[in-house]
Amino acid sequence: MDKYLDDDETARFEALAMPHLDAAYNLARWLTRNEHDADDLVQNAYLRAFRFAGGFRGGDARAWLLTIVRHTYYTALRDGQAERGDVSFDESLHDQENGGDPADIIASHDASRTLNAALARLPTAFREVLVLKEMDELSYKQIAEVTDAPIGTVMSRLARARQMLLSYLKPDVAGE
Repeated sequence: MDKYLDDDETARFEALAMPHLDAAYNLARWLTRNEHDADDLVQNAYLRAFRFAGGFRGGDARAWLLTIVRHTYYTALRDGQAERGDVSFDESLHDQENGGDPADIIASHDASRTLNAALARLPTAFREVLVLKEMDELSYKQIAEVTDAPIGTVMSRLARARQMLLSYLKPDVAGE
């Protein structure tokens, strides 16, 4: 039978977990490649974290939560919940109220779209270490905890991810 958390334990969980919600969503977004799936993943991961919060014995709460997000994602994949790959609607491009020139709006989004597309091309193992290091600013040790990989492997994956990302971002000289 599950043990329910009392008010003090609930407050402890909120203090422990809520500051890291953005980092959890960021990782989920890059793992799932889909905003809606990322929302679902974070919700499921936080439910798991809440359920097992009594077992958290201290340490790095962000690494603990990101590990749960990652494990929840891979469990869903293993259990056959396929990535849907639907295309999200970019409201900023279609917002009539923003008063901007459509060409300026598209140009301002071009660089981030190019980077996002290059990141999306990376294999998951490389993308996740790059996101954890560069976007969530985790240390090598924290990334090793989250991914359950040796620090040397984290460093190697990060170096390879950066090389691959740069190669994806280089203009195609032959095609120009």
